[in-house]
Amino acid sequence: MLIGVLGGGQLGMMIAQAGIRLGHTFRFLDPSPEAPARGVGDLMVGEYTDTNALRQFGRGLNVVTWEFENVPTSAVQVLSRATPSYPGVALLEIAQDRLSEKTAFREIGLEPARHLPIGSLPELRDAVNQIGVPCILKTRRMGYDGKGQFVLHKREDVETAWRELGRSGQLILEGFVEFEREVSLIACRGKGGGIAFYPMPTNVHRGGILRVSRVGEGAEIEPELEHAARAAMSKLMDGMDYVGVLTFEFFVVKKLDGGRTLIANEMAPRVHNSGHWSIEGSRASQFENHCRAISATELGPSVLLHPAAAMVNIVGEAPRPEEVSRVSGATLHLYGKEPREGRKLGHITLVGTRQQVESGLSSLRGVPGTMIEP
Repeated sequence: MLIGVLGGGQLGMMIAQAGIRLGHTFRFLDPSPEAPARGVGDLMVGEYTDTNALRQFGRGLNVVTWEFENVPTSAVQVLSRATPSYPGVALLEIAQDRLSEKTAFREIGLEPARHLPIGSLPELRDAVNQIGVPCILKTRRMGYDGKGQFVLHKREDVETAWRELGRSGQLILEGFVEFEREVSLIACRGKGGGIAFYPMPTNVHRGGILRVSRVGEGAEIEPELEHAARAAMSKLMDGMDYVGVLTFEFFVVKKLDGGRTLIANEMAPRVHNSGHWSIEGSRASQFENHCRAISATELGPSVLLHPAAAMVNIVGEAPRPEEVSRVSGATLHLYGKEPREGRKLGHITLVGTRQQVESGLSSLRGVPGTMIEP
């Protein structure tokens, strides 16, 4: 099967690496001739808004997918006239608008952070008075890895926040969530309706960028929280006849009675950074199952191969391979990108017992590009 991928970044590259082992071939559309996926398939250089480029890209494809949630929906609509496109444009449109996203969370029984839509400076002033500080002003569209956001620590920050983001169009103000941990849920739904859930990772972000994910022993996931998240995701995926990988991100918040609950943060209709550990950590990685789903093949097992696994993002500068190879259970994945501050250059997976994974994380502290808390 010839699979077309909108986007030739590292996620597209890893989709292809998994799909090639299943016998598929790949074609990518990306604006950059240096896109990481250029080495695993046919790379077409072009804009996602160029109708002629889209038509040329779509010729002969059996199915279309994408690697990032901000791909223009118009591109998917053009391609889907002739070629099946998954996961589908419906949830893509919802995920591209933070206000629509929060409405969708509520409809499936999840609680998002307190929020209000913002369209003017007076509306921002009123919203800050209602929600209180600290709070976060965000663009409703675009923005990732901490971009398109401004944290208001005091009411006097309103004018500064508006100067920073007011020209970005529609905005949303969110209440600041005092959370204990950040977690995510990744699942893949096949065309027949079966869903493969991956174990819920605990994630650590710094500067708006994911740094470390842990799964299995050591992730400290409450079973009732994971069960509630799975039930909500199932409701959404089944209701929209979703096909492929979907990710929900949550905050874990302590309640007044001492229990814990989930606050839904974001969704991503695609493979996700917090699931990279699954390449070595699961029988079928998120990338393999995404390929299986969109090609109407039976999903593979998403269970852990080891008691514990972890993923460490490499950001800004890359380590020497020998620095990683000395760490037991560690595998280095580099994306072929030029180093740049804040740029994801690769990741490291770790598998083993809880003790072995924690020992591996300790050994990686101080390695260039990593940011692991003591």
